[in-house]
Amino acid sequence: MAEKKMPRVMIAALKSGSGKTLFTCMLLEALKQRGLNPAAFKCGPDYIDPMFHKKVIGVPSYNLDAFFSESRDLKSSFAENSGGAGIAVLEGVMGVFDGLGGIKEEGSSYQIAGILGVPIVLVIDVHGMGRTVLSVLAGVLRYDAKKLIRGIILNRTTRSFYETLKPVIEEELSIAVLGYYPVRKNLCLESRHLGLKMPDEVRNIKEQMRQAAAELEASVDVEAVAALAADAAAVSYAPWQRTNTAPAVKIAVAMDEAFCFYYEDNLRLLKEAGAQTVFFSPLRDTALPKDVDGLLLGGGYPELYAKELAGNEAMKKAVREAIENGMPSVAECGGFLYLHEELEDAQGNPHAMCGVVRGRCYNTGKPVRFGYITVEETGEKVWGKGGELRGHEFHYYDSTVNGEDCIARKPVGKKEWACVHEKDNCWWGFPHLYYPSCPGFAVHFIQKAMEFHQRRTGSEGKK
Repeated sequence: MAEKKMPRVMIAALKSGSGKTLFTCMLLEALKQRGLNPAAFKCGPDYIDPMFHKKVIGVPSYNLDAFFSESRDLKSSFAENSGGAGIAVLEGVMGVFDGLGGIKEEGSSYQIAGILGVPIVLVIDVHGMGRTVLSVLAGVLRYDAKKLIRGIILNRTTRSFYETLKPVIEEELSIAVLGYYPVRKNLCLESRHLGLKMPDEVRNIKEQMRQAAAELEASVDVEAVAALAADAAAVSYAPWQRTNTAPAVKIAVAMDEAFCFYYEDNLRLLKEAGAQTVFFSPLRDTALPKDVDGLLLGGGYPELYAKELAGNEAMKKAVREAIENGMPSVAECGGFLYLHEELEDAQGNPHAMCGVVRGRCYNTGKPVRFGYITVEETGEKVWGKGGELRGHEFHYYDSTVNGEDCIARKPVGKKEWACVHEKDNCWWGFPHLYYPSCPGFAVHFIQKAMEFHQRRTGSEGKK
C-alpha cells in the first residue's frame, strides 16, 4: 500500500441542472490561473462533463464511479490519475445523495466523497428562493452523517441577497457560505437529450471560461475552497502494477465529433494489455490507420452526422471489409449504430451505414433502457472471462436487432433483457462498458488482436 496527500474538493448539488459543471469549470480555470495545476474528475458514468474539464485545463479528466469500481480500485484510480497535480476537483453527479435507482446511496457522489475523504462544497440554485433555502439546507445537512459538506455556494442570486442570506445561514446552520454566482445569460452550457452539448459546440468556450473565472474570483472565496481541499487527509491506495513491455498490436479507435465517448481507464487498460491506440475519423478519413489489428468504435452522436457518415463510402467499406476479414472489433452504442445497415437521423431520414449488422436504428423519442447495468454472456464465456462486466445504457435510439448473446440486468429491481452481438472476436451492442470492472474483457480483445496480427503478418508460429 502507498499513501498520497492530494488536496481535493468535490463540487456537488441538490439536483441536476444546478450549475455543477459550469461552476466546476470556472473553478478549474481559476485554480489554473493561480498556478495550482488542478486535476479533474467526474463522479458517475458521464462522458461529456469530462470533455469540458479537458477543454478548460488541457489535460484528461477521469471518471470515478462507485458502481463500476470497488472502494479499493476507486482509491487507486484517484491517486494514480491525479498524477503530479497540485489540487484535485471532483464534480458530483445528480443530487449529492442520489445513487442506484435514485433511492440508494451506492453510486452517489456522497459515497465517493466518503470513500476518498473529500470535503464537499454544495452549489445551490437559489433563484426564486428566500428563507426556504435554510429549511432545504437543514434537511441536507441532517443527512450528512459523515460531516463531509463543508461549504455552500449560492448560485443564480444577487450580491445584495447573498450578503443578506450568508450570515443567516452561517449562524443558524453552522456551515460556511463561500460565495455566490449571479445569473449570467451570456454564459450558458446548453443541453440536448443525452446531456450537455459538446465543448466544441460552445462558441469561444476557452475565452468564456477565462472571463467567467475572473468573475468567480470576485464573488467566491477561492482561497477558502482551496483551504478546504488542503485539509483532506492522505489517501491510502494500492499502486497500479504497470508493465514496461512494448505494445504488441495496434488498435484503431474512432475519434471525432461523432465518436468521442471513451473512458480514459478503458484506453489505459488496453495499453496495459499490449495495445497501442491510434485514432481515426469515420467522418473524414477514407481508410483505417495502417497496419492495425483491432477496431474500437466508441459511443457518441453518429445520428447528428448520419448524412456525412453515409457519404463516406470509402470508410464504410474499409470498416466492413476489416470486420469481414476477421479483425477483432468492439462497438459500443454509437459505434453499434454505425455498424448497422441503416440509421435514421433526428428527422427520421434513413442513411446507409456500414451494413455489418443486418438491421435498422431509429429514434424512439425517449430514453431506452436508461441507467446502470451488469452484462453477462448467455453462452460460452468469450469476452467476459473473470466475471460480469459493468456499464450503463444511455440512448434514445433503438435497433431492430439488439442481439441475444448477453443478458443485461439492472442493479436495482428485476429488469433484464437480451442484448449484444458477440462472437469470439467481436462485441457489438448498446451498453457502454467499463473495462476495469472485468479486466479479462480487455485482455481477450488484445489476445484476439495478437492472433489477427500473426495471421496478417504471416508471423504465426515464428519465434
